[in-house]
Amino acid sequence: MTETQYPWTGRGPIVPVIVIEDAANAVPLARALVAGGLSALEVTLRTPVALAAIEAIANEVPEASVGAGTLKVPADAANVKNAGGTFAVTPGYTQAMGAACADVDLPLLPGVSTASELMLAYAEGFRFMKFFPAVAAGGIPVLQALGGPFPEVSFCPTGGIKPATAPDFLALPNVPVCGGTWLTPKDLVAAKAWSAITKLALECQALAPSNS
Repeated sequence: MTETQYPWTGRGPIVPVIVIEDAANAVPLARALVAGGLSALEVTLRTPVALAAIEAIANEVPEASVGAGTLKVPADAANVKNAGGTFAVTPGYTQAMGAACADVDLPLLPGVSTASELMLAYAEGFRFMKFFPAVAAGGIPVLQALGGPFPEVSFCPTGGIKPATAPDFLALPNVPVCGGTWLTPKDLVAAKAWSAITKLALECQALAPSNS
C-alpha cells in the first residue's frame, strides 16, 4: 500500500489527534472538523468511550475517515476494525502489532523515533510512519537526517507540534501531513463550541506550503 492510498492522506495537512471523554460529543466534533476541511480523524484509545466514539463517527459522518490512535496491544486492532475504524496509529512498532493490523486489513501508521525502529518497520514493508514524539525526539533536524538514508520514507510527525511550528515540519519533503492535538481544546469541547473548532480546522489549511 503506497502512502497516497492510505485513508488519512489527501484529507488536509493536519490529522486531528482527539481524546473524547463523552461519546455524545463525537459526532458533532467530527462534523465540525470536517466542515473545516480536516476529514482524517484520529480518536485515541485513551478513554473508555473511544471505541463507541469511533463507531458513532463511522456511522454518522461518512465524509470522515475515522481511525484510532494509541493502539498498544494486538487485540486493539480487531476492536478498532469492528468499530468501523479505517486506520490505526501506534506510538511505537512491534511485529505483533503489524501482524494484527494486517490480519484484519487495517492500515497502520507505525510510530518510530529512532533509525533502528524505522528499520524494523521498513523491513515489514512500511514506507509511511508516524514520527513520535516529534519535538521531544529531535524534531526537524532528525527528520532531515533520516531523509538521507531513507528518502523513500514519509512521516507524520506528532507530539509537541503547534500551529506556529507546523509549517516548518510540512515544508520538509518527507512530511506530507502532521498530527495535531490543538484542534480540540477541552474547554471548547466542553462548551460544545463547534463553530470555534471549525475555525481552528480552517486555519490549518494555511499551514501547508502552497506547492504541497
